[in-house]
Amino acid sequence: MLDSCKLKSACNLPLTYNKKINTFGTSNADDPGMYQLDITLRRGQSLAARDRGGTSDPYVKFKIGGKEVFRSKIIYKNLNPVWEEKACILVDHLREPLYVKVFDYDFGLQDDFMGSAFLELTQLELNRPTDVTLTLKDPHYPDHDLGIILLSVVLTPKEGAHRDVTMLMRKSWKRSSKFQTQSLRLSDVHRKSHLWRGIVSITLIEGRDLKAMDSNGLSDPYVKFRLGHQKYKSKIMPKTLNPQWREQFDFHLYEERGGIIDITAWDRDAGKRDDFIGRCQVDLSALSREQTHKLELQLQEGEGQLVLLVTLTASATVSISDLSVNSLEDQKEREEILKRYSPLRIFHNLKDVGFLQVKVIRAEGLMAADVTGKSDPFCVVELNNDRLLTHTVYKNLNPEWNKIFTFNIKDIHSVLEVTVYDEDRDRSADFLGKVAIPLLSIQNGEQKAYVLKNKQLTGPTKGVIYLEIDVIFNAVKASLRTLIPKEQKYIEEENRLSKQLLLRNFIRTKRCVMVLVNAAYYVNSCFDWDSPSRSLAAFVV
Repeated sequence: MLDSCKLKSACNLPLTYNKKINTFGTSNADDPGMYQLDITLRRGQSLAARDRGGTSDPYVKFKIGGKEVFRSKIIYKNLNPVWEEKACILVDHLREPLYVKVFDYDFGLQDDFMGSAFLELTQLELNRPTDVTLTLKDPHYPDHDLGIILLSVVLTPKEGAHRDVTMLMRKSWKRSSKFQTQSLRLSDVHRKSHLWRGIVSITLIEGRDLKAMDSNGLSDPYVKFRLGHQKYKSKIMPKTLNPQWREQFDFHLYEERGGIIDITAWDRDAGKRDDFIGRCQVDLSALSREQTHKLELQLQEGEGQLVLLVTLTASATVSISDLSVNSLEDQKEREEILKRYSPLRIFHNLKDVGFLQVKVIRAEGLMAADVTGKSDPFCVVELNNDRLLTHTVYKNLNPEWNKIFTFNIKDIHSVLEVTVYDEDRDRSADFLGKVAIPLLSIQNGEQKAYVLKNKQLTGPTKGVIYLEIDVIFNAVKASLRTLIPKEQKYIEEENRLSKQLLLRNFIRTKRCVMVLVNAAYYVNSCFDWDSPSRSLAAFVV
């Protein structure tokens, strides 16, 4: 079972069903069948208060088999939230219950747990809508009353078509020595699986009359944005209540209906916790596409305004597919791509410089990150602010992904970054290795083994990764784009505690302390006349 952002299982290709979100299930040849679980998240009642104001900002997660398959929107400042959100999930068996968890959203902090409950799928009657009331509990405090969650559930068996397609797709994964593909192409099912439906381009222009948070009557404001798991942070504008940012960056839309962007303004304070200035939201479902909107947003729980330009555009430039779907091996598609970047189309869409295709084939000899001596590796492919992920291959140091990623090139001087991580269910992923490849150094169509390096790319780590990369670009457009400043990477890295850095700083501090202690002993020995010559020399000096 997989979530909507990362394709899981190396052997079982995901079968996609679109309704509110994309969720995935796999089929087993020995299983009795596949089921479709339609869930309507209705509302919550008498939920636990987790914020200082006696309220919460609740949202709900659904998990099956330890994998998140749905996440609801956030309802702010409400202990009786109404969601009315629908999710459709394909499950391959009913042994695993539906795990429902409720959290209180805290921007920039760890979200607070508000309770959980289980729904046993084996107790549901097939093809019959059922209203379910789940009582939330905290395993550590079972006597606490944490409220209830109301759902409507329909469980339907999915035999026949879905099962046949899944098995057919699994057969297409059997590779020959030359990666030959069978006559079945994934275009018959789902030509390309785009990770997002569109792009939200945001320009943070300025702030007006922000609240003064410092003793000098000014602030050092910056702004944080969040859409789902995507987080961005603006630069800090020192000592002003009317900052001028003029910053632009992109969000990826994973849902057709859009979503809500949470925006918070902060005052930077060195050496202590930053001060909260105010918050606001942008409801993307209320904005028309292919049009730039100028928004003047009043900050709530604070003072002042933020001025933004927001543009929603459809995206067909970044995709992920399997080796059986290769645009450059399809003669017709290859001709279309070459025509798009031919010298005759110099002045057509100057921002569209070129086309990048990356085949992530396999890795060998990876580092063991788990106590079992294995790892659960997955791969992240990044080009500027575009970021795509492979599925996870569990308990394997020699994983095979066999995925093709395509990107739109905006700057031919960009660097392709491929990073391998070890997945941990309850913690952030562990770093296993990374490679950085300048686009101009790529030799088209050549499968190469790249030695994985550390985060700073200063030395090798354990393992190699096999990639095959193709770049097609318009040289004239690329030259013109060289005159434009490089695109800033806005994706905010998660700050993680490094044990190695902590140990290195501890040793460094210990050495400094020992130097001071030895100096103190030396001075004290001069006064104790342990060495008359040394003491006499010290007093003369």
